[in-house]
Amino acid sequence: MLAASTLLILATLAGYALLCALRPFAVCRKCSGTGLRDARRAMKLCRRCRGTRYRLRAGRRLHHHVRRLHTEGTRTRPTADKEQLPWQ
Repeated sequence: MLAASTLLILATLAGYALLCALRPFAVCRKCSGTGLRDARRAMKLCRRCRGTRYRLRAGRRLHHHVRRLHTEGTRTRPTADKEQLPWQ
């Protein structure tokens, strides 16, 4: 039973990861994909999607964050060239 539920959870996560890779954007839930929201007197742009009608999926945001952390953590530090040192 534990193995079956673990397999189901892993399959769901793999499916969501594939979905985030193939379609990183989803329809905005706040404006239902219209890009506009009802104000008291006029229609205004949706604040969540900024009028684009789409939002970045949570899994894709997590992927970007982890990738940025990895890049910043493994970036090589610039070193002085031997030609620029005054004593050489």
